[in-house]
Amino acid sequence: MHPSSPSKADHRTHRTFKLIIEYDGTDYCGWQRQKTDPSIQATIEAAIARMTRTTVVLHGSGRTDAGVHALGQCAHFRCATRLGCRELLKGLNSLLPADIAIRTCEEVAPDFHARFDVIHKAYRYRVLNRPVRAAVGRRHAWHIRRPLDLAAMNAAAEFLAGRHDFKAFESTGSPRAHTVRHVISARWQQAGNDQLHFDIRADGFLRFMVRNIVGTLVAVGLGKIEPDRFKTILALRDRRRAAATAPPHGLFLMEVVY
Repeated sequence: MHPSSPSKADHRTHRTFKLIIEYDGTDYCGWQRQKTDPSIQATIEAAIARMTRTTVVLHGSGRTDAGVHALGQCAHFRCATRLGCRELLKGLNSLLPADIAIRTCEEVAPDFHARFDVIHKAYRYRVLNRPVRAAVGRRHAWHIRRPLDLAAMNAAAEFLAGRHDFKAFESTGSPRAHTVRHVISARWQQAGNDQLHFDIRADGFLRFMVRNIVGTLVAVGLGKIEPDRFKTILALRDRRRAAATAPPHGLFLMEVVY
């Protein structure tokens, strides 16, 4: 799909705008609009409405849960407006709270859809692995005091690559046709003396899938589960055999690819 020319767009017709969004999800109930609690979606929709004087629906690439962050969430909305992308970008960032930022805004083809056109997504989970808790950055990494075995966690993570049924790492409450997903890559890496990052890329994710995987891989790193046992847990498709869910504040949606 190729961007259309904003200069030639008729302001009386609806135009489609694609946003790349960065946010700190600490103080939000998640991406999706809720009746009472503040959400990322509703906050941005309100800012768009103030600028365009039009009620819009912002469609995201998918939901992020309460406390989860994003560096590359993608969303789109349709609106009849004379405003150009540069005006929208500047105006929205002036209206939004400090924990939400629009990184880019572009006009795209009318049939673009932020959710249905996704090819794959990339998530990162951050772990702070040291005896002493953090003061700075404590809202953006899971603090684990005991040393983690990085080699063991990567040995287990190798079993994730490929097309598998990930029912063992799904939490309840998520509508889906099936639990099979294709993981393109999954690997831990050292990021500084006391930081570990888990990067995973797939064509889709089940509810809490990344956090459930991370929780189980951390159990491997702590010596509670053998790496080969992780493969068995995946094959058995039984959530009860996996470890506890990792907390949300270490998780970041990094990129959405179309």
